[in-house]
Amino acid sequence: MRIGEIAALVGVTPRAVRHYHHQGLLPEPVRLGNGYRDYGLREAVLLARIRSLTELGLSLEEVRDVLQDDQGRELVEVLEELDQDLARQEKVLQERRMRLHPLLAEARTGRLDGDVLLSPELTRLLAGLGPVPESPMAAKDRDHLVFLDSVLPAETRTALLAGLHGMRDHAEQVYALLDRLADSRPDDPLVTLTARKLAALMPDDLVTHIQHGAPGAAGEALLSDLAPAQAAALRHAIQLAAERQEGPS
Repeated sequence: MRIGEIAALVGVTPRAVRHYHHQGLLPEPVRLGNGYRDYGLREAVLLARIRSLTELGLSLEEVRDVLQDDQGRELVEVLEELDQDLARQEKVLQERRMRLHPLLAEARTGRLDGDVLLSPELTRLLAGLGPVPESPMAAKDRDHLVFLDSVLPAETRTALLAGLHGMRDHAEQVYALLDRLADSRPDDPLVTLTARKLAALMPDDLVTHIQHGAPGAAGEALLSDLAPAQAAALRHAIQLAAERQEGPS
């Protein structure tokens, strides 16, 4: 199979396949005489495993650890575990559709206000944040929160939003720090300085929740929506805050 064929088969993009190669999660397959990669069943199973693990909320580092544990196991064992992972994801999707159906019915009648689509937890958080300030990052943050509210399982969503409550009083400061990085390069010294300031503002319970893999793949998608320097600062801030929790080595 070519890269486009295996990507379509597993349900990812060719760009994601190349990214997994770059991260060392997916070994490069043999190349044909014309230079094209030639993917087979083993690569397809491994790629499906990576996709399944990331959709369960694992970070790429955690996925790497799981894949290392998979080495030496029989293919049937890996496939059986992958089937179980997919069954869990299917259950989550069914639960989301069950929550969506009554809202959809109300929307079709024209009686549903847009804010009703928000969870009570997010409604309270947004109320505490107040009006959206004149900040590109603030507007983007509201969109990101609504996205997370709609895609995360209820338990994960509740824990994450509870952690974010601890940053409400610092919201405008956070937005200002990130707005300054909009046009910066990831290697700009300002990125490290900003990361230190952001880490100091992050409550421990929020850091703990993020470190345990939530919001996982959804969080990665949101980071990719930020400017490179903004994403770099947030990643570094989470790392610094986690190191703070661990204490001196």
